[in-house]
Amino acid sequence: MSTAVLNNGVIHVSDQCKACDHCTSICPTGAIQGRLGEKHHIEIRKCINCGQCLINCPFGAIDDFSMVNERIRKALDNPHQFVVVQEAPAVRVALGEEFGLAPGTNVKNKMYAALRKLGFDKVYDTEFAADLTITEEGTELIHRVFNALGVPGFEHAGPLPQFTSCCPAWVKYAEDNYPQILPHISTAKSPQQMFGAVSKTYLAEKLSLDPGTIYSVSVMPCTAKKYECDRPEFIASGYKDVDAVMTTRELAQMIKTAGIDFVNLPDERADQFIGSSTGAATIFGVTGGVMEAALRTAYEVLSGEALGKVDFQAVRGLDPVREAVVEVPVKALGGKTLPVSVCIVTGTRYVAPIIEDVLADRSNYHFIEVMNCPGGCINGGGQPIRRDTY
Repeated sequence: MSTAVLNNGVIHVSDQCKACDHCTSICPTGAIQGRLGEKHHIEIRKCINCGQCLINCPFGAIDDFSMVNERIRKALDNPHQFVVVQEAPAVRVALGEEFGLAPGTNVKNKMYAALRKLGFDKVYDTEFAADLTITEEGTELIHRVFNALGVPGFEHAGPLPQFTSCCPAWVKYAEDNYPQILPHISTAKSPQQMFGAVSKTYLAEKLSLDPGTIYSVSVMPCTAKKYECDRPEFIASGYKDVDAVMTTRELAQMIKTAGIDFVNLPDERADQFIGSSTGAATIFGVTGGVMEAALRTAYEVLSGEALGKVDFQAVRGLDPVREAVVEVPVKALGGKTLPVSVCIVTGTRYVAPIIEDVLADRSNYHFIEVMNCPGGCINGGGQPIRRDTY
């Protein structure tokens, strides 16, 4: 397994740095070092690989480690490898910007066509894997709630509140700064890693392939996903869950380099993985989306009833810290209503007080979602950069 990313990080300041100091105001962890007027550098130990400095540098002087040439192109050129690709929902509404389309244009069907033209053997959507994450994360939350309520059989469930685990930048921040909070973080893999694990197990069996020949690639709006895919613990099946990650920007460049007329491509559908997805992944890309999807799952399981129209507007929005209380009838408690208190944090720079309250036993929350990037994955460090707006 390559250790380049783990040892050297994903984000680097190039020699084009103008030492304007703008990046230091963006960095949520103080990882960027250097005095005004001197070339800056990134302290790897503090960097969470989020790429916010990269997309906000007015001179384009910060870049990210690329896996395109050394991993992805080699795999595509290797006749002995079966290369599958997944793409996150936030990619489909941003990729079109790289080809002159209006921001927010959904180009998923053209993207599927382009990925096939690039040589990928199977093209999948990450949506189904997001359902797996939500099922696991929502169930884990229920078990933790039952443990806190003293329901027999759940004594070994983790403590409350439960933090989300799908943002790798947030997870690294917690590991680096508050390791004592780790028991509170969900044990569920992110959708990217869920898909990778299933591709090397169930999919290999379904397609009658040796899992060792499957090369799993993901297209993500996030630079921190490159760090996540190389973490050594993500080899539970005996094979690396995800072999390589490219950003929305890098996919656009691959399409351009291949001379593909993206805008005029015919629409195609993604390959079928297991079945229909719920659409929960569609709201994963914005802050509050993971929380909302998990709440919907937990509500139905705890109440034992199909969820009717429930207003989850309180967990949406762009404020850095938001909170809400959702009244959930708990079947195991004879229908007694449990007020589930949730918190949504957008930006790791705002999460420290929340963590400190939890560690000091001052928190009343049951579930806390943390996303590093402003607004969520839709504004991730791997998304298109509009320098014409500076």
